[in-house]
Amino acid sequence: QVQLVESGGGLVQAGGSLRLSCAASGRTFNIYAMGWFRQAPGKEREFVAAIDWSGGNRYYADSVKGRFTISRDNAKNTAYLLMNSLKPEDTAVYYCAAARDGSSWYRHPTDGDLYEYWGQGTQVTVSS
Repeated sequence: QVQLVESGGGLVQAGGSLRLSCAASGRTFNIYAMGWFRQAPGKEREFVAAIDWSGGNRYYADSVKGRFTISRDNAKNTAYLLMNSLKPEDTAVYYCAAARDGSSWYRHPTDGDLYEYWGQGTQVTVSS
């Protein structure tokens, strides 16, 4: 079992920045790939970013590429999502998730169904 707890959400003006954190506990953190997803009201959950266990491979949704940066610190069992140049359309509940770092994940890092563990989510609201 892996427990995930997100933090760092809040209200920010358009153009501002936030850094989300995802603290993991339980089984060994560094065997898992980590992902961030988001869900806006009335919309389906969507992939935001993902990172493999080593941090050497990172993936981003086109909508956030160049603005968001995913990272991890395995010594601290924590993953991060740095969000710059925020836009009102980034408003959503942001979830972190953990997936087994294996061949299936490398083929489909954006597939939420491959992620076994999920946090409770943190709200990000961007005002115009």
